[in-house]
Amino acid sequence: MKLMFIMSTIIMMIITLVVILLNLISKKTFSDREKSSPFECGFDPKNSARLPFSSQFFLIAVIFLIFDVEITLLFPLILMMKISNMMNYFLILIFFLIILLIGLYHEWNQGALNWMI
Repeated sequence: MKLMFIMSTIIMMIITLVVILLNLISKKTFSDREKSSPFECGFDPKNSARLPFSSQFFLIAVIFLIFDVEITLLFPLILMMKISNMMNYFLILIFFLIILLIGLYHEWNQGALNWMI
């Protein structure tokens, strides 16, 4: 019992020493103005908040969210594969993918996927 207490004390001391050593080593020596500001998104918080915002970035973000949600709708099709008729499964899957591809083609034709203005 005494040996177990001594070993656990030694282990705790080693862990504490390693944590303190790593904390001292990992300290950054320089202070960056952007890192010390409350926002790290590229906007300067000391300027006016009414700066123009890129609507192209907003449109790309909305398109990403739409397609991301639609891709998550494909996950139940994996479970449906076991309980469904294969012909019905493939018809539903192909119909869903065709809708996704038509939406992508429409966004491409509208120019929403072009980065250059």
